[in-house]
Amino acid sequence: MNFKGTIIIKQEEEWFVATCLENNIASQGKTIDESIANLKEAIALYYEDEKEIKSLPNDQIYITTLEMAI
Repeated sequence: MNFKGTIIIKQEEEWFVATCLENNIASQGKTIDESIANLKEAIALYYEDEKEIKSLPNDQIYITTLEMAI
């Protein structure tokens, strides 16, 4: 079974937090690679009982940052 998803990695103090947008699963690690590896494990566990991953919409996803004065 293959899964293709969009992830965001954000540094929070000493940790890197990786979050998958399609299923809202997140994990963390001391390095970017470690956070991705931990996220892969979390996603695998999430879909462990699934026979087939349901098709995700093939919509385009745009990710950007926003900075504004408040």
